[in-house]
Amino acid sequence: MNIGTRIFTLLNGRRVGQDAIGNIYYEDRRPRVGAPRRRWVDYKGEPEASSVPPEWHAWLHYTVDAPLAETGRKTWQKPHQPNLTGSAASYRPAGHDYAGGKRAAASGDYESWTPGS
Repeated sequence: MNIGTRIFTLLNGRRVGQDAIGNIYYEDRRPRVGAPRRRWVDYKGEPEASSVPPEWHAWLHYTVDAPLAETGRKTWQKPHQPNLTGSAASYRPAGHDYAGGKRAAASGDYESWTPGS
C-alpha cells in the first residue's frame, strides 16, 4: 500500500476483516450519499488480485453484503490458491526446459497422419 492509500485508509477506512493469507479488507466509515460504501483490500506482500479468496472476492464486488465464512466451504472444495503463473512454483509439464528438458519417448501406439491415407 502506498503512502496515499495508507493515509486514506487511516482517515476513512473501517477494517472489516482479514483472510487466511493476511490480506486486510476495508470499507468506508461514512457512506456517501446515493452511492454504496467503497471497499478495498490491503494486500499482504505484492499486490496480486488472484490472492483474494472467493469469499472476499464476492464481498469486494458487492455480490454479498457481508463476507462469507471461510469455514463454510464444502468438503469437496479445495482451499484457495493464488495464480502461480510466472513464478517459480508454477506448473511445468514434463519436457519443459525448466523441468529438465527431458520427456518420455512416445509409445508405439502413435501413428502420424499423412494426407490421402
